[in-house]
Amino acid sequence: MAYKVIEGGSITSPKGYLAGACYVGVKSRKSDKPDVAVLYSQEPASCAALFTTNKFCAAPVLLGREVLKKGKARAVVINSGNANAATGEQGLANAKKVEVLAEELLGLGEDEVFVSSTGVIGQQLPVEKVLDGVRRIVPNMTVEQGTDAAWAIMTTDLAKKEVAYELELSGGTIRIGAMAKGSGMIHPNMATTLSYVTTDAKVEASVLQPLLKRAADKSFHMLTVDGDTSTNDSLFLFANGASGVAIETEEDKEAFAALLDGICIDMARRIAADGEGATHLMIVEAKGLPTEQDARLVARSIAGSTLFKAAVFGRDANWGRIMAAAGYSGADVDPTKADCILKSAAGEVAVMEAGFGTDFSEELAKAVLTEHDITIIVDFHSGDGQATAFGCDLTYDYVKINGDYRS
Repeated sequence: MAYKVIEGGSITSPKGYLAGACYVGVKSRKSDKPDVAVLYSQEPASCAALFTTNKFCAAPVLLGREVLKKGKARAVVINSGNANAATGEQGLANAKKVEVLAEELLGLGEDEVFVSSTGVIGQQLPVEKVLDGVRRIVPNMTVEQGTDAAWAIMTTDLAKKEVAYELELSGGTIRIGAMAKGSGMIHPNMATTLSYVTTDAKVEASVLQPLLKRAADKSFHMLTVDGDTSTNDSLFLFANGASGVAIETEEDKEAFAALLDGICIDMARRIAADGEGATHLMIVEAKGLPTEQDARLVARSIAGSTLFKAAVFGRDANWGRIMAAAGYSGADVDPTKADCILKSAAGEVAVMEAGFGTDFSEELAKAVLTEHDITIIVDFHSGDGQATAFGCDLTYDYVKINGDYRS
């Protein structure tokens, strides 16, 4: 079924969603960037979500798991600058204060508002500042401020990550919007960075949850920047039915799922490209493995290899690091059948064939690795399993950024 990009689209492009954002100084550092945002559905909405598997999870994650149990929610309050993680009972109480105030101001019932936080771990949330932000935002929310919300959730991100699409279904047209933040501390495992998806389609929560899990498996779960799984990772999907179009047929469901997959993959690529200090987007395609799970293991291992990420930064076609990462991935691989190709807008170069290095042109390889978007293809010719992972190079600036993150 046909779909198209909504130019200038945002998280509020689907019908029935409003947003707002403002600056309150969560991190006590003067800035013109908003650091508190509210996203609100004007209609009752089904919801689905995935959260971090990090045992040291943040207060908003603990709260969110409880809200999710109902499968219904209308809003989310988000702050950047403070993670509200490792903050004990006080942190949980503060997150609850934010939820309750938003519910009161929006005229909602209990457990209808999610809370999300991102930023420094181990410091108490300046809750009065966040509450003040919620009081300022709620009366003034608009459709146009969807893009402001995408700005407010950023921390070390250099670029906003937002998109919206229209999709023609058998019963009419629906819209899907998304926004995400993420630049560092990214190595999702059954979770994501902070990411939000809205749709005005009518879909039950029981249908949304497996579709969101499927999309995350192909996108955020195949994303790595630095190997660190955050304490706050959360992915939300709201469906408020404001379009009047229900997803009922299997064809409609598959079209919706395919677009959701594509949107999440797009967000994952943007996050990898905006990795802290990154100069290259790395796309790793693993093919010819016995199973899809084997391919997933290989692709993620290569994308996450510290040594190979450093080699990409140095424009060094050190293919041995690629194959070493495949070898320790835990996948069922046959080194004697492996091919490896490096590819970009500058061309492509086969650095390994049938388990042996080739006499490739170092000059061409360097040119390939000089481009921003680089694809690494490994083919083991041992089955139909394939998967794609997203990552970035490791640079001096990554260390600089994280050497004084709290300041």
